[in-house]
Amino acid sequence: MANIIKESSTRIKTGLVLIIAMIIIGYIDSYFLIWAVLGILLMISISEAKKLFQLESDSIYVYSALLWFAAYFYPTPEDLIFIVAIGYASQLAYKKTLDKKMFLPLFYPTASFLFLLSLYSEYGVMTLLWLLVVVAGADIGAYFVGKSIGKTKFSETSPNKTIEGVVGGVIVAAILGTYFANENLHIISAVIISIIVAFASVFGDLFESYLKREANIKDSGSILPGHGGILDRSDGYLFGAIVMLVLLRVVG
Repeated sequence: MANIIKESSTRIKTGLVLIIAMIIIGYIDSYFLIWAVLGILLMISISEAKKLFQLESDSIYVYSALLWFAAYFYPTPEDLIFIVAIGYASQLAYKKTLDKKMFLPLFYPTASFLFLLSLYSEYGVMTLLWLLVVVAGADIGAYFVGKSIGKTKFSETSPNKTIEGVVGGVIVAAILGTYFANENLHIISAVIISIIVAFASVFGDLFESYLKREANIKDSGSILPGHGGILDRSDGYLFGAIVMLVLLRVVG
């Protein structure tokens, strides 16, 4: 275990800085601040997504910025993704010149960031903390369990990911997530949601790995030492936020 920690020192240090920054932002608990921070992360993520999808046009920044500006005032931001999709489709049909790849960053990562904003808007900062704990728990648990005892390959898409690591990560996420879950939830609902969101985050990470393999690149970016890009770090949250929001709406 000591060797694993030593090998991952840069990754751990960056992770700690990110956690501290999130705690400070969460403590301030300002809708504008969270909207602004998520918006900055979205723009960086779109830049990385352009590389993953091999998209040349820069107009995606304009569309996404306008969409994010509108999301600040709209009560259910994730709905806006369909308006933009209709706009894209209409322009494509009218001019026949729009790059069809423009649709891809609209759904990944833009839609997921809108779900993150909606999750905060509807359920508050403590629910974002819950999501953070679940996804981080799944990631950290999978990393250390996989490094320690992992032997069985989980998927060809990500050779370093093992079944033992995934199971260990989900167990860690379920335990921590249940503790940090919304206090008005029944404990069974908290456990189930934490487990499902943890699994969703695993496949978010796997999807990012798939995109990088298709684009033949190691990391989506280099802004986070030891982690890579914003998408490398947020992939689990981008899937997890959607699943958590839907499940919370289901349980009422």
